[in-house]
Amino acid sequence: MTLRFSERLAEAVTRLGNGVVVGLDPRREQIPTSLRRGHGDAPIERARIYSAFCCGVIDVVAPLVPAVKPQAAFFEELGPAGMQALSEVILHAYSRDVIVILDGKRNDIGSTAEAYARGYLGRGQTECGADALTVSPYLGADSIEPFVKTAHERRAGVFVLVKTSNPGGGQFQDLVCDGKPVYRHVAEFVERLAATSVGKSGYGDVGAVVGATWPEQLVELRQAMPHAWLLIPGYGSQGGKASDVAAAFDSRGLGALVNNSRGIIFAHSRPEYAGRFKPGQWQQAVESATRDMIAELRDAQRSLNG
Repeated sequence: MTLRFSERLAEAVTRLGNGVVVGLDPRREQIPTSLRRGHGDAPIERARIYSAFCCGVIDVVAPLVPAVKPQAAFFEELGPAGMQALSEVILHAYSRDVIVILDGKRNDIGSTAEAYARGYLGRGQTECGADALTVSPYLGADSIEPFVKTAHERRAGVFVLVKTSNPGGGQFQDLVCDGKPVYRHVAEFVERLAATSVGKSGYGDVGAVVGATWPEQLVELRQAMPHAWLLIPGYGSQGGKASDVAAAFDSRGLGALVNNSRGIIFAHSRPEYAGRFKPGQWQQAVESATRDMIAELRDAQRSLNG
C-alpha cells in the first residue's frame, strides 16, 4: 500500500462524500430470522451466522460509506470459530474496498503491546489485520508507542480512547489533574502523536475516540486535536444526533468519522423501517438507514457552516 492510513481515509471520505462508519456488532437474537433459520446456538453455528450477516451488511454499505468497524468482542467470545468469522468479515470488507477499523480497545506494555499490534494492525499482515485499531491510553505512553510504531510501519492507524460515549466514562476521564481534566491530557498526547504523521489531508495516522454523547467536549477536543481524526461513537441508539457531531468536521467534510452500529445493521427491527420493508428485506432496511444517516449529517454540516 502506497498511501498512509490518514490519506487513504481522506480519499475515501472525499470520494463518498461522508464520514459514516457502520459498526458491525452482531448479536444473534437481533440478526434477521432468515439468517438464523437452520442454525443452532453452538459457537461454530453462531460464527457462521455472524459472518454471513456482517458480509451481507458490507455488501450493502460498501458503495455508500468509507469504513466499517467490527467489534472484536462479539467474535472473540466464540473462540476459534469466531476469529475465523472475524477474518472472513475483514477480508470481505477489503474485497469491497472498504476501510476496516477494528474495535478492540487493546492496551499493554512492552512485548505484549507489540504482539497485540502485530496481530491486529496492517491490511494483509495477519488474518485479522485491520487498517486501524482502537486502543486504551490508561497504561501511559509506553503502552501506546508500540501500536503507533507498528501502525507507521504498516501504513495503518490507531484511535486512542479520549472521551468515551458511555455514561460512566467521566468517572476517571473528567478528573481534574494539573488544572485540567484527564481527557485533555490524553488529547494533548494524541495531538503530539498525530502531528508526527500529517499528510496532505492535514491529519495524521493517530486519531481519537470522542463520544457523540458529549457535544460540548467534542467541540473542545476538535480544537485541541486539529491534526487527529476523531472516531465518534454514540450516534443513534446512545442518543447522539447529527447536530451534536457536526462541529467535528472541517470545512471539507474531513476530520471525523461517525459510527452507527445498531441503528443501521438492525434497522429492519426499527419501527420506521419495519413498516416499509418485509422481514426478508433486511438489507434494504440497512441501505435506507445508511442513506438517511448520510443525509442527516450533511444537513447538519450545512446548517452549521451556513
